[in-house]
Amino acid sequence: MRKRQLTIAHLHWGFPPIIGGVETHLTVICPQMVRKGHKVGILTGAAEGSPDRDNYQGVLIWRSPLMDLNWLYKRGLKGLEEEIRNLYRDFFYALSPDIIHAHNMHYFSEVHIRILEELARKKGIPLVLTAHNTWDDLLFLELAHRVNWSHIIAVSHYIKKELMGVGIDDRKITVIHHGIDEEKFRPDIDVKGILEAYPQLKGKEVIFHPARIGLGKGCDISVKALNLVCQKHPRAVLVLAGSKNIIDWGATQQKDIAYIVQLIKHFGLEKNVLIDVYSLEKMKELYALSRVCIYPSSVGEPFGLVMLEAMATANPIVVTNAGGMPEIIKDGINGFVIPVRDFEALASRIVQLLEDDRLRERLGYTGRQIVESQYTREKVTAETLSVYRKLL
Repeated sequence: MRKRQLTIAHLHWGFPPIIGGVETHLTVICPQMVRKGHKVGILTGAAEGSPDRDNYQGVLIWRSPLMDLNWLYKRGLKGLEEEIRNLYRDFFYALSPDIIHAHNMHYFSEVHIRILEELARKKGIPLVLTAHNTWDDLLFLELAHRVNWSHIIAVSHYIKKELMGVGIDDRKITVIHHGIDEEKFRPDIDVKGILEAYPQLKGKEVIFHPARIGLGKGCDISVKALNLVCQKHPRAVLVLAGSKNIIDWGATQQKDIAYIVQLIKHFGLEKNVLIDVYSLEKMKELYALSRVCIYPSSVGEPFGLVMLEAMATANPIVVTNAGGMPEIIKDGINGFVIPVRDFEALASRIVQLLEDDRLRERLGYTGRQIVESQYTREKVTAETLSVYRKLL
């Protein structure tokens, strides 16, 4: 029997051109849901240069400053209740959803989720949360535990455990790891374009840290490790991603960048570090050009989508034993796992991979196989739809 086609309303604070792990996740699952015959809409924040109403690969995109965390942080949340309620009503009226699926709306704004919960209850629509992160404060406790979520999807077992730690029934939580478009991220990507854009990378040993610049992402650890790596490999270049078009609640990003830039100057590594903002196309080419990928997060990384991107492009990746990353990266199988903030261990693994072509190829090949069998866009979408159907 043919399964019922659904209408699904997703809500998140950002969507491309805003970049980040949740935003990328939505670009994977939402178009895939459309391909399966479902109607999908996303209510998200305003973005400079993007229209209020748009279509992304068949997905209806609604944008509003009322969902823009950067604007809300500067403006404050007071007095916006009626405008937020009207925005939700208009969006739901246009879409008539069977399922409301919120992403990371168990934080930042109590008023947003309280109104959303109220409307979902009145309309009798299941309210699903995907928890991409957890936080250690009272607002997280309130919104994760006291909101009557129909079901919660956790992006890793680490996140599920954190949610259980604040009293949420484990039977109400399903772990669904992220998936990736394995056709976009693949080993045979042509790197000609990236070398034309950045000729300074030609003939260099590229080490790619594919995360926005920040201390939580371990960018300072990467620079400290590079200082050691360059003693043996002076042609090594560390590629860091800039911070344009991100959600920066609390406006901490520029402080982190200032420190990391000063650290680079302190070690005299200006010629060994490339910092820029990269499009998705350039990101794919950087993966293909890289000899090693690193992601030495110093905080409990909930998942780390870049792990899948590296694996899909047959790149070995070095991560820390933080959060959900060791669920995906197995030491000596598809990459290496090191202690948090251990820049010497990171440098040692980078040097090992730069000097051992056979090891690098083996880890990368295994990573690609794992992606193809376990972390495809088809699999993550099917598992998400299965949660919806159980609720309906």
